[in-house]
Amino acid sequence: MTPNDTVSMRAMTPTDFAALGAQQIAYVKPVVENGQAAYAIHSADGTQHLVVDSLEKAFAVVRQNDLEPLSVH
Repeated sequence: MTPNDTVSMRAMTPTDFAALGAQQIAYVKPVVENGQAAYAIHSADGTQHLVVDSLEKAFAVVRQNDLEPLSVH
């Protein structure tokens, strides 16, 4: 990261910050769905896209869509 990158990041709007990584990252979050443990897949802006029954399946779905999964606790 260069000094110019740091300045650019400080000037980001909340909308710009929410979109950061949107084309590269999906977040995987543990949830309870119908009384069962599950994992929700979210885009960088927080939009939930899918709920699956295992962490391994969530990571596989994310990677099949050419994104990098990040776990959110």
